[in-house]
Amino acid sequence: MPGMGGATVGERAHDDTGALRRTLSFRDLVVYGLLFIAPMAPVGIFGTLQATSHGAITAVYVVATVAMAFTAYSYAQMVRVVPKAGSVYAYARVGLGEGAGFVAGWMAMLDYLLIPAVAYLFSGIALHALVPQVHQWVWTAVAVVVTTLLNLWGVRTAAVVGFAVLALEIAVLVVFVVAAVWALAAHGAQRGWAVPLTGEGGFSLDAVLAAVSVAVLSYLGFDAIASFAEEASGGSRRVARAVVTCLVVAGVLFAVQTYLAALLAPMSAAELAARPGEQGAAFYTTVDSAVGGWLHDLVAVSKAIGAAFAALAGQAAAGRLLFAMARDRRLPGAMAKVDAGSGVPRRALLGAALVTLVAAVWAAARDDGLDRLSSIVNVGALCAFALLHASVIGWFRLRRQGAPPSVLRHAVVPLLGLAVVVAVVVEASPTAQIVGGVWLLVGLVVLAVQYARAGAGPSDA
Repeated sequence: MPGMGGATVGERAHDDTGALRRTLSFRDLVVYGLLFIAPMAPVGIFGTLQATSHGAITAVYVVATVAMAFTAYSYAQMVRVVPKAGSVYAYARVGLGEGAGFVAGWMAMLDYLLIPAVAYLFSGIALHALVPQVHQWVWTAVAVVVTTLLNLWGVRTAAVVGFAVLALEIAVLVVFVVAAVWALAAHGAQRGWAVPLTGEGGFSLDAVLAAVSVAVLSYLGFDAIASFAEEASGGSRRVARAVVTCLVVAGVLFAVQTYLAALLAPMSAAELAARPGEQGAAFYTTVDSAVGGWLHDLVAVSKAIGAAFAALAGQAAAGRLLFAMARDRRLPGAMAKVDAGSGVPRRALLGAALVTLVAAVWAAARDDGLDRLSSIVNVGALCAFALLHASVIGWFRLRRQGAPPSVLRHAVVPLLGLAVVVAVVVEASPTAQIVGGVWLLVGLVVLAVQYARAGAGPSDA
């Protein structure tokens, strides 16, 4: 690849298990990323962030976007080196070695398998609220089956349907923005126009940074774009551009909606902090009081449909990760097959769908299922992000492969990104840390068994 010192790792690799088809355009890649993130992702944590940041919620999302930009930039660097389906698994493999690659893929697997389960559960809960005669676990299972069939039909078909759903979500967001602007023009703001940026009673950097550690979780999913590197037309540069574009678009959407909602919110940040039970519904309470119940219902329906299709994008990314690891004989080889008709890794997709279905239905059948599942889904992705940043340093600075190393691009940026990730992991819930640690330990055991069977130790990686 031009500027990378000759052929990329992906271009040199040979695969005799079947090839994924290059059918995805730049728009399709951005659609997958935004579907996974969800354009109105802040809705569920709006009240929590308001309380934590002392009202400076828009500043939180501005800082969070900048913080996640380091990770997006590291993805853009590595996808040009290794334009393969395994994403961070493939990057760590070439940048740090076989063992680190397996660990990165193993930790990312926890994220890619469980985030869709949470999204399916959100969809099931919302649909059950609309049709209470049908239990939420049934709706959850239906959402899994429908989106799995779309993924099995083919990546292009799933992208087209996903684009329609994304357009619906953005249309609802536009309706909210217009209605919020009208309400502000007609009745004025509940607080000063600068408060969503400066906070109530003065700006507190500590409070904003504490909220950022939660807000960055809204962005998890943009990285899934890199999983489609072998199916993107136009080469790896287009994938890199799509990753960065998705993050920027999401950041703008998050900042706009939280700014308007913060101006209209009937409860102050201090009141929300004093009433934690009201934080989860704070966005809907704001919509009800400022606009009316009709917008509340419209946002709820949009979130129900959008959650299912966020899971579609996550399931597709999980399937590509399993496919890539199986192709390298790190998982059962049966998942390394590409279906001749649809051009997708059918067995890997079905494997991901089965795990997600079990997790989602289990959680849907429990009263505390959502809390239990939500508390553990993020640590895997964050650990994978840490190895991504280390891979940039390993490939460009230590192994000195590809283009001449740059202090800014190949040292400063990944180190800053690594610092952000470590800070967020430290702030994670104890349950998430324990589950992540146990999952990592199991992965290390699996890796050790693989080395023992191959008759080679980690030093041979």
